[in-house]
Amino acid sequence: MSTGLIIALIVIVAVLVAVAAVVTLRARGPRHGTSLKRRFGPEYDRAVARHDGDTKAAERELADRVERHGSLHERELEPAERQRFEARWTAAQERFVESPRDALAEADRLLADLAGARGFPDGGHYEEQLAALSVHHAHHVDGYRRVHRVAQAHANGAADGGAGTEEMREAMVEARALFDDLLRPSRHDGGRHRTAPDGEHGTRPARGSHMPSLLHRRQTKES
Repeated sequence: MSTGLIIALIVIVAVLVAVAAVVTLRARGPRHGTSLKRRFGPEYDRAVARHDGDTKAAERELADRVERHGSLHERELEPAERQRFEARWTAAQERFVESPRDALAEADRLLADLAGARGFPDGGHYEEQLAALSVHHAHHVDGYRRVHRVAQAHANGAADGGAGTEEMREAMVEARALFDDLLRPSRHDGGRHRTAPDGEHGTRPARGSHMPSLLHRRQTKES
């Protein structure tokens, strides 16, 4: 075989390898994006909006969250811990009638404490805790974001953080969904806490987890 033919074959092989690499990268891109969108749900759309429609930038951010927090193992709660958290949430809900802003502030603290108890970053590092929660509880994490926003505005002296009573009610309801999600046993708990199938997550809400009618009524009085 002549030297020229050998060189030609090497060039052809190199070109084929380069083409294959490009095709592989292009094929991985959409699948990677689809995987992130499926995992993060509404958080994916929020990330895209935050990056002004730049899906690649949003996906880099979400992929970074998975890299940092995807291996987090949620600690199971003891029955006494569950009861204490349930009691605190019930008290916060009841307080909403007279003082919605104080109720949201308590819900904010409660979610931070509960997430910390489950093994997420400490509530003192809110952004990192929120990022970790978005990886494992993406469909409910926005409730925490909403109550935290109002609670921080209230703590800084703003009357209500720009939120009316109805908006605060909706935030409290959304936050309750994350609370329930964090309170239930993880799937890998080995059956230590038995639950029956019911709804999206395959578990029944925790005892006492029903939302009082006061938070479903649009006539909740202003405080």
